[in-house]
Amino acid sequence: MHALGIRRAVVAVAAAGMLAGCATVTTPTKGDPLESYNRTMFTINDTIDTYALKPVAKGYVWAVPEPVRNSVTNFFSNIGDVYIAANNLLQLKIADGVSDIMRVAINTVFGVGGLFDVATIAKLPKHAGDFGLTLGHYGVPSGPYLVLPLLGPSTVRDTSGLVVDYFGNPLTYVSPDSVSWALYGVNLVNTRANLLGATDVLADAALDKYSFVRNAYLQRRQYLISGDSGTAPDYGEAALPNYDEEGAQAATPAGASATAVAPAAASGAEPASAAEAPNAASHSTVPGNQYVPPHAPPGFPSFRLR
Repeated sequence: MHALGIRRAVVAVAAAGMLAGCATVTTPTKGDPLESYNRTMFTINDTIDTYALKPVAKGYVWAVPEPVRNSVTNFFSNIGDVYIAANNLLQLKIADGVSDIMRVAINTVFGVGGLFDVATIAKLPKHAGDFGLTLGHYGVPSGPYLVLPLLGPSTVRDTSGLVVDYFGNPLTYVSPDSVSWALYGVNLVNTRANLLGATDVLADAALDKYSFVRNAYLQRRQYLISGDSGTAPDYGEAALPNYDEEGAQAATPAGASATAVAPAAASGAEPASAAEAPNAASHSTVPGNQYVPPHAPPGFPSFRLR
């Protein structure tokens, strides 16, 4: 009975959130036709993060020394470089692909299985890559902005690429299942811990976190595809409402958040410490394309490693 009551409460909260989201935005912002749904899902994701992921990440930071956390980050980043190399080669970025392969080889051999990032010291840069970027490289339009349950910001194109990302990620094939789930959990908590400082900055800087994250995500994805953040989607000059904790209806220009995050978005860099500003994928939930749940059914979204 107690479990049934909890399930009913969760369903009631989710239903209330969806109704609130549908009533919030009667006229979607130009270029964001799914804004009502997106804002609702953003709020649900943010709530889950606030009461589940973030407290666990803070406990992880308290209990695990920073050098160990850095090694965990390097380990999963090294695994991710395998798939990044494959995507760069698919995009005919031969130099970047070869560089990624060399990163994996150097970090695996000289970095003790990837625990230490020797390749960066050797001046081999870290790249970003997933199948969504590969599709964009060949001219597939991004489609509308889309906030995925738990995974966060995406687009229709990037969401369609998640299936390929899943089957292309090495962690998908780890066995037994217990090891897969352990790696998945550690990667999840470690990545969320790396984003603690960025999300704190975001909470303080953005009057409307949804529009801030949306504009930042789209600008960075555009930059990763074309290297020109100036071609990011135009959301017009209409003022966006402020959905803060008190529910005040203050207004902020849509362009303001995009301007504030443009330097971080254009750099393509990802935050490694609490002192850095939020990057384009940073928000109050763990970014999409970050993790691979083991042995998910076909079609389950994959998660790109760091």
